[in-house]
Amino acid sequence: MRKSAQKPVLKYKILVVDDEQGVIDSLIVVLGKSGYTVQGITDPYEAVDLLRREHFDMLILDFLMSPIHGDRVVELIREFDKDLYILLLTGYKDLVPPIETVRTLDIQGYCEKSNRFEQLVLLVESGMKSVMRNAELNEALAALQEHYLETIEALRVVVNTKDHYTRCHSDRVTYYAMKIGQAMGLDEESLETLNVGCRFHDIGKIGVPDSILLKPDRLGDEEFLEIKKHPANGAHILSVMSVFQKIIPLVKSHHERIDGKGYPDGLSGAEIPFLARIVSVADSFDAMTSDRAYRSKMELDKAIEQLRQGISQQFDGDIVNAFIELLSSYDEMEEEIAKMER
Repeated sequence: MRKSAQKPVLKYKILVVDDEQGVIDSLIVVLGKSGYTVQGITDPYEAVDLLRREHFDMLILDFLMSPIHGDRVVELIREFDKDLYILLLTGYKDLVPPIETVRTLDIQGYCEKSNRFEQLVLLVESGMKSVMRNAELNEALAALQEHYLETIEALRVVVNTKDHYTRCHSDRVTYYAMKIGQAMGLDEESLETLNVGCRFHDIGKIGVPDSILLKPDRLGDEEFLEIKKHPANGAHILSVMSVFQKIIPLVKSHHERIDGKGYPDGLSGAEIPFLARIVSVADSFDAMTSDRAYRSKMELDKAIEQLRQGISQQFDGDIVNAFIELLSSYDEMEEEIAKMER
């Protein structure tokens, strides 16, 4: 006897929200036959709470409901989920929300209610293809992110083998700068740029001769001019890879000064990228509080005083003040850095 064909079991989940239980029951049966996992809720507020807690690939949502209509439900959902695929159902063609509302709320489509579900099933299948493509794209982006991080680590190894001080210094500068950025309320994207940029702010020193970079005495004027090329050199090195474009301004401008007497471009005030101004403070503080072959490190109080004196000349005052407030917990910060460097 010939076996009947079976629908494949799909991993995609659909939530149906309608204040008519009969509509929900019908869609559970119809879409279940197509292999989807379907769940239904009549209360729109309960649906919003469920979507906060649990992942669904698609929402099929009635427009005219009580106590709130579908457009308001979408507004609440979009506050925490910008990607959920939403199909709006309406039993009254004349009462469909304006097209501008549909666009603003990123509602992917709508369908009139009917006793026949062919059109809705087709819309669901089309929508799921879009969901599948987005999932594949997200996987590809995750792979690119992994390769990006591997590239960063490979470059860090190059820098580390060049100069041990540069490695430790960059790690500490990253630590201080991230503390400042968090205290100043930077968003996640800016913090990520700051994090990566700090780790590579001195990458241009790869091109500095070892006789200068590793010199145990103070540098002469010509040697210092050579060192001053490293921000521009670093920006040039990173410019060949598109993934590093966001950090280039930070790398190039972290030795600029508020008074315009820095390098390489003599930028001043607000001309200096804000993240570069953060790195400038963190970089200078670590240089002052670290031992070098030609001098001993400053005590904390002296370094803080140097930061204060540099306000409006070398440093952004808001950033210095935020950092000084953080330094009230300097003992704890030193312990964290010590663990980081082990």
